[in-house]
Amino acid sequence: MRTVAVNLGPRSYRIKISAGLLEDLGKESRLAVGAGAKKAIVVSNHTVDSIYGETVVKSLGRAGFEINRFAIGDGERFKSLRTAESILTFLIEQRLERNDIVVALGGGVVGDLAGFVAATYLRGIRFVQVPTTLLAQIDSSVGGKTGVNHSLGKNLIGAFHQPSLVIIDPTTLTTLPPRQIQAGLYEAIKYGIISDGKLFDNIARHIDELKGLNDSRMERLIAACCRIKADVVKSDELETDRRRILNFGHTVGHALEAVTGYRRFLHGEAVGIGMRAASRIAESIGLLKPADRETLERGISAVGRLPNANTLALDDIISAMFHDKKVESGRIAFVLPVEIGRVVIRTDVPPTVVKAALRDTLA
Repeated sequence: MRTVAVNLGPRSYRIKISAGLLEDLGKESRLAVGAGAKKAIVVSNHTVDSIYGETVVKSLGRAGFEINRFAIGDGERFKSLRTAESILTFLIEQRLERNDIVVALGGGVVGDLAGFVAATYLRGIRFVQVPTTLLAQIDSSVGGKTGVNHSLGKNLIGAFHQPSLVIIDPTTLTTLPPRQIQAGLYEAIKYGIISDGKLFDNIARHIDELKGLNDSRMERLIAACCRIKADVVKSDELETDRRRILNFGHTVGHALEAVTGYRRFLHGEAVGIGMRAASRIAESIGLLKPADRETLERGISAVGRLPNANTLALDDIISAMFHDKKVESGRIAFVLPVEIGRVVIRTDVPPTVVKAALRDTLA
């Protein structure tokens, strides 16, 4: 088993990564939360619950938990206050107490939503992340960001609430369609660009093996991404400074998701387009060499073909960016690459440069 520590003092926890680990979820959860937890509510979506729900329930049951399940609809549009209210009502009806736990079984939508519910129910109860998509395994399940979307912007409503444990079983990736694997690999590329040029090169060299879900390569990739994120979160848990580098590609990406009603792009795809736009902005203002921009784009393209976005109105995308939580003093904050492995945050990008880079990217 690979273990990554997220060291945050009293909010510290472990990320455990191993094939077949779902079978030991109950034992690992009990070790993490102690004997006081009696009930566990498993929040999932209908698809994931139908595949892994029984395995999770049996494992939690062997560890002495009393289990109930709540399944939501599939897709980003269900990450809403309405869905959160439905889950909160269920927790109240089940008389969940402060020592009990919520288990998030699914992708980023489920993890963000279940974490937000755990953060707000009784002013905060413990929860366990069990991510089943690549994007959730390498990114959204780690770091304690929880939240729901609003029609005017993504993740505008939320809280920082660290999990007690993250359990990653890479075998869950075998039930995903190729598009979901690609979406996760775009996010993995992000980690290489913001922090580790060698990781970027490694992903590019072995992209076919990763897309084919080579066990050892995938486990190493997941652990590498989790280590980078754990290090960033340790240095800036509440995203006041360094943690903002994790938003590379997300300024444009979140806007694309918002203007399409969270129905057209997977999150990783929107981030892939956003990273291309950010690299072109960086080149335009002299931060990034043209050769590095081309290398960056080749790495993104190697993952797979991004969805077409050239029918979207530029003004709508730019307007959505101004509703993003990363806006500072009315100015859009961009995470921009200086080289592969290093980024900076800028709030002084001229609007004409942003629009030109967007037009070029979407074309």
